[in-house]
Amino acid sequence: MPKVAFIFGTRPEAIKCATVINAMKLDRRFEPLVVSTGQHREMLDIALAEFGIRPDIELSVMQPRQTLSQVTYRILERLSGQIEQWGIDAVVVHGDTASTLAGALAAFQHRIPIIHIEAGLRSGNIASPYPEEANRRLVAQITDLHLAPTIRSSENLLREGAAEDRITVTGNTVVDALHWAAENAPAFAEPALADLKNESRRIVVASAHRRESWGAPMHEIARALVQLSCQENVRVIIPLHQNPAVREVILPYLSNQANITVVDSLPYRNFCSLMLRADIIISDSSGAEEEGPSLGKPTLVLRDITERPEAVEAGTARLVGRSTARIVSEATRLLRDPDEYSRMAQPVDAYGDGKATTRVIGAIARYFAAHTARESQLAN
Repeated sequence: MPKVAFIFGTRPEAIKCATVINAMKLDRRFEPLVVSTGQHREMLDIALAEFGIRPDIELSVMQPRQTLSQVTYRILERLSGQIEQWGIDAVVVHGDTASTLAGALAAFQHRIPIIHIEAGLRSGNIASPYPEEANRRLVAQITDLHLAPTIRSSENLLREGAAEDRITVTGNTVVDALHWAAENAPAFAEPALADLKNESRRIVVASAHRRESWGAPMHEIARALVQLSCQENVRVIIPLHQNPAVREVILPYLSNQANITVVDSLPYRNFCSLMLRADIIISDSSGAEEEGPSLGKPTLVLRDITERPEAVEAGTARLVGRSTARIVSEATRLLRDPDEYSRMAQPVDAYGDGKATTRVIGAIARYFAAHTARESQLAN
């Protein structure tokens, strides 16, 4: 029975790995081990609890205002001191975070096979998103099994020289998590959102947290949200990220704005409930960029380029950058033009059909079966 370690440290990774972990727990072919780096500890713990997952190993690397180098070093150092003791047969990493990079490096340095979920995403610009684009390109060079969410992602890997028999297109597990959350969506626990059921205004759900949005772009985004909230029959709801680089810039703009509701980051199921209630989503979040189109919500992406072009090409998401004027213009067009709104408000399965978990488990099982067969041939 292969023992498989899932190494991750952020909320998005937890959400996108959760359905796979829970499925693997029920599969007698595997023994999953959940390793939390604690890169974003508080938000991570809440997400895992929602899916009924408790880490087997906690690295607890989170420290206030730590740099990228510091967090990557701490994760790698702690993994390197422990990973051989776990007796694992493979490491699963997800996406493109510091935990992803450090987890893959630690596995590679200890000759442990690497399985990469959400492999092959490429923006084409090494500096955007930063550092995620570099992280995922680096991880691809040492990965043994690439689990690509889309055909486009698999094509990216092939162009870079990955072996075709080491790539499986699975769909994105976020769609599986989204389906689960939508089916189990709770009533809003936040008092500030208790009136949403009877709200008659158009709802704009907005969020921003990416590193490339920090500083001047965050001021532009904040001004745009204030201007949108001043339009007739519009309410802007902002689940605000915990990062001080976000809160310290954006909060001064939003205080005393009658049509803006600011809440702390919501548990995943609550956030899915909020997206279901939204008329428009405005965000730089990769999760929202996938979830909004899957729910049929027009999604304005606060970026200039994206590694997730599928929904943009399908017409359900639109890149709008971070300038106040462009954000307001594009959102206003959706709010005032019913035909334009209807064109974008079409659910699409650009990122999957909700069955990615099954495909991921199947691909991992086939990988181990092939590995066992090769070892048997060598032994004979």
